[in-house]
Amino acid sequence: MTVRLFKNAYLERMTYMPIYLFLPVWLAAIVVVFIYSLPQPFFHGLFLYVSGYLTWTLTEYLGHRFFFHFNFSSESGRKLIYVIHGNHHELPKDKLRNMMPLSITIPLAILIWAITYAISGRAGTAFFGGFLIGYFLYDLIHYGCHQWSLNWRLFKRLKRHHLAHHHAAPNRNYAVSTTFWDAIFRTKMNRSR
Repeated sequence: MTVRLFKNAYLERMTYMPIYLFLPVWLAAIVVVFIYSLPQPFFHGLFLYVSGYLTWTLTEYLGHRFFFHFNFSSESGRKLIYVIHGNHHELPKDKLRNMMPLSITIPLAILIWAITYAISGRAGTAFFGGFLIGYFLYDLIHYGCHQWSLNWRLFKRLKRHHLAHHHAAPNRNYAVSTTFWDAIFRTKMNRSR
């Protein structure tokens, strides 16, 4: 079951992101970005990838906390947030809307890559590669939190953390692929809740 966001069928399909499309598109993108980030000295490249990944985790936290849950006073602002994220809270098990659609993520990825490349060339591309891996893991973990039952300890901890955001404390546990930003910014739900 899916919440209908647009009357226009084409616009509606543009909001879907099935896993069978997500995986090949973003895995191919990660490989292409890696190739274009070469050559890099190993430790320099590793530093750039790790820095990009950590930047993604902070971006994920801040975006979810301050944008996806922004409380607009206008009706059009509230509709925007509902289309972007509110529908997910209404129907969190919707397999087609557990990940960001390509209609949003591809233009954003190109823009972010263009900025990082303009600033630092191949080094910027390596940084973007880490950022992209972070995004890929975030969306995959998010999908898994709502669709999979895996017995991996780390996954179970992340799933418990994220589902608490949905079912117990929507103003807590904003991070999905990590828990440390919620701990740092004191938005992690206490276990006693």
